[in-house]
Amino acid sequence: MDAAGAVSALSDRLAATDWASDLWVAGSWASGDHVPGVSDLDLVAVVRGPVTPVVTTALREIHEELDRGSAAGTDLGCVYVDEALLGNREALHPTWTHGVLVERILSGVTRAELVRHGYAVLGRPPATVLAAVSDDDVRAAARAELTGYWAMASRRPHWWLDPVLAELGLTSMARGRHELATGQLLTKTAAIEHVDGPDWVVEHLRRRRRGEEVRAPRVALAWVAWRDARRTTRAARLS
Repeated sequence: MDAAGAVSALSDRLAATDWASDLWVAGSWASGDHVPGVSDLDLVAVVRGPVTPVVTTALREIHEELDRGSAAGTDLGCVYVDEALLGNREALHPTWTHGVLVERILSGVTRAELVRHGYAVLGRPPATVLAAVSDDDVRAAARAELTGYWAMASRRPHWWLDPVLAELGLTSMARGRHELATGQLLTKTAAIEHVDGPDWVVEHLRRRRRGEEVRAPRVALAWVAWRDARRTTRAARLS
């Protein structure tokens, strides 16, 4: 099934429960930057009350069924947030991503995406529930991501030999720099044009974003991406 069908299928399943009140679309699907077969689907569901073990079991079963059927191949992911914890930026929430259930925060960048261009497929519009997001809030969210996970990753050079991490890191560094400088969100496609790297790296990322099967020299790509992350995260700590 296509992305729209996958989102609709999850919405239908959650609407049939007694614990889900809202389902919101963030990320590339909300911004109009979604590339079939390349982009993930980033969703946020609001839960009426605590996400109990019973709810966790139910949402796991829903996603496992969808991943085998109507959402197969769409990388459908969703954060499940207790409504009472929406204002808590440090709280961890059950998150279905790439076929596994993990615990993650609802990041500041995702909050900004929801407020600025997200929309509801079930329940209330996110901008009517979440706090308003200023340009300074976007800057703070970008700084938190750069000085958190990405700073930690930059201290582990061997991680960058994974081409998936290297490619994601390059676009994430470009987005982070733009958000720190302007307070505005940047799509992944647009971020490629702001990547700090040689022309061959930028062209590789363009082709990958178009869904082409291309390979770059693994060690060279890792070196460019790791150095960019070191520079960018260091600058973010000092900003």
